[in-house]
Amino acid sequence: MDPYKTLGVDKTASEAEIKKAYRKFALKYHPDKGEGNEGKFKEVTEAYEVLGDKQKRQQYDQFGNVGGAGGGGGQGFGGFGGFEGFQGGNVDFGSGGFGDIFESFFGGGQGSTRRSGPTKGEDIEIVIQISFKESISGFTRETEITRYEMCDHCKGKGAEPGSKLKTCADCNGTGQQVRIQRTPLGQIQTSAVCSSCHGEGQIPEKKCTKCHGVGKHSARSKIKIKIPAGIHDKAIIRLREKGEAGDKGGPYGDLFVHIVVEPSKIFERIGNDINTVQKIHVLQAIMGDEIEIKTIYGHVVLKIPAGTESGKVFRIKDEGTPVVNTDRKGDHHVKIIIDIPKKLSKKEKDLYEELINESKLDIKAQNKGIFG
Repeated sequence: MDPYKTLGVDKTASEAEIKKAYRKFALKYHPDKGEGNEGKFKEVTEAYEVLGDKQKRQQYDQFGNVGGAGGGGGQGFGGFGGFEGFQGGNVDFGSGGFGDIFESFFGGGQGSTRRSGPTKGEDIEIVIQISFKESISGFTRETEITRYEMCDHCKGKGAEPGSKLKTCADCNGTGQQVRIQRTPLGQIQTSAVCSSCHGEGQIPEKKCTKCHGVGKHSARSKIKIKIPAGIHDKAIIRLREKGEAGDKGGPYGDLFVHIVVEPSKIFERIGNDINTVQKIHVLQAIMGDEIEIKTIYGHVVLKIPAGTESGKVFRIKDEGTPVVNTDRKGDHHVKIIIDIPKKLSKKEKDLYEELINESKLDIKAQNKGIFG
């Protein structure tokens, strides 16, 4: 059997490529997996034992086996000694070797003594839709959410107040549940946090009569959310410890409020600035004028200089949206569009023709267009 073919690598493959190939097949064929194959797992493991060792790989490349020059052995890959050779042999279970594979299979090494204490609760996310006007002025909204709250009877501990603690019978007070698995590599001992005491090693003699030992319960809670003036669409407000209650009396998680701002039909918001378009008569553009502009705060007067061109943008300072959590404001930008009349009365037509004559303009189409 060719170990290179078994792992699907070339003879020029690097150590990293060989290890990667072994990981792939070992995870695929391990007997503990749903679609595992013990025979295939044995083959890829034997192949890796040859190619993962520089000396054995060199012997195989030179002699076609790892039993010495001229052959011999006859088991596994030419004298390796078969799969049983792993039990008590020189197999690397350390960092980067087979130990990493076992981490994937069993979720941790032997003898883990990790205990779990109070843990922070889960975060909650909600969406709030507000009007454009509300986003400018800011306000406080009260909303109701469903969340797990800490049991006020046992303070999240899960034990009836005054109840004594006793040693967990399932883990004998270690906080860990140990299991021994028989695998093609021999017996593997693994440990995990005890599911009965959650790693504490002790359990109450009497569970809390209100939460039945859970330490928290589901409830509807009213939360006040302060929406600051000038808030943007898609902004996120974080309310600390307004999420789910933690385990074993741990702190609450956070509440994340996603803000959706309804767009305005009049105002366009870019950053903290407001943009609007204002049409004026051609004579207002020529002669100049003072016009009233609607802003998000009310009406202001804008002076239009004589000779203003269409497309000119004027800035009205401090009439934009508030900058969140500051005393500053953006600006209001007004784009001027000159409105050319499409039809004229007879008197208007006569006045325009008089103006044309006064300007000594040679307009050949004077009887067409707006004068038609």
